[in-house]
Parts: sequence; structure tokens; C-alpha cells
Amino acid sequence: MSVIDDLTTELARLPGIGRKTAQRLTYHLLRQPASQSRTLAAALVALTERVRPCSRCHNLTEAPLCALCADPRRDPTMVCVVEEASDIASIERAGEYRGLYHVLGGRLSPLDGIGPDDLTIASLLARLEPEGVREVILATNPSLEGEATALYVQRQLALGSVRVTRIARGLPVGGDLEYADGVTIAQALAARREMA
Repeated sequence: MSVIDDLTTELARLPGIGRKTAQRLTYHLLRQPASQSRTLAAALVALTERVRPCSRCHNLTEAPLCALCADPRRDPTMVCVVEEASDIASIERAGEYRGLYHVLGGRLSPLDGIGPDDLTIASLLARLEPEGVREVILATNPSLEGEATALYVQRQLALGSVRVTRIARGLPVGGDLEYADGVTIAQALAARREMA
């Protein structure tokens, strides 16, 4: 296998990148100055070496605490639970939510071997009382796995005194927060409901 094939194969592993697009990207990189490829390679190395989960919410950051957790203007009594760190950016784009977050690191998916112990549910539960959390907003994706994850987390929280709400519909079933526009997310947050 050639170096061109190796890079094409690696690029094709990225989400949304098929074999043909990966091949186009490979040949594009070959047409660029070598310094541009070195800069890209250095950025990838820095990404893997410096970015890690926030010690509090599991968002991605280069510091021990992410910028949102370190922001004293955020409301620490509200925690919005999302599946992936990329979902935070979607909610923040709406500009309506001022609380903190908690990233589960995925969603329950028995077929893929992902159970409750594979997610950061235990650290979410450990945050509630010490941080004085009064409301947990479940903002998992409206897919079958996302709904199952929200229901599981809600049941874990049912024993405590925290209010548990779910973002309202308005996000399409099977859609991801990452692709929703800010207005849709803002409306879903504003119309969140109690989980029974």
C-alpha cells in the first residue's frame, strides 16, 4: 500500500468523509506547499496531546476546567446534560442558556456494547449535592438511544431532590443537536418539560 492510499484510508475514517472525498483531500494536500501539510500534522498532534476532558463536566479543554465551568457568570444551579462535547457548541449558539453542562461521552447503546458504566453518569450524580444543583436539563438527542439515555439518567436522578426536565421537541427525531439551528435549540430549551 502506498502513502497516498494510507492517507486516503485514514481520511475516509472521518465522519462524513467517503473514499472519493478522502482521495480528493489527499491530492489537494499534495498540491499544497509542504509547510501547510506540516502545519496540519502539528495541529493534529497538538490536538491529541493537549485536549482532554474537563475535570468537572467532561467538556473538551486544554485546561483542568473548561471555559464554561470556569466562568463565574454561569448559573451553577442548572446543569444541561448532553451526549457529546460538540452538542455544547450547538446550545451555546442559541445564546439562551446560562447554566453549566455535563457531557455523558455518548449514549446508551446495548447493540454497540455501551452501557451506563461507559458514560459519565456517576460523576454527574456526584456533582449534584456538592454544587447545589437544583435543575438538570436532559438534552440528549431525540433518537431511540438518546431517549433511552435520558430515561435512564432521569431514573437515576429520581431519588434526589433535583428538578429534572427534558428539552422540548422541536428537534427532529433522529436529528442531532450539532446540526440544529440556534432558534430551534432556544425554543426547545425554553419549552423544556418535567420528566415524570
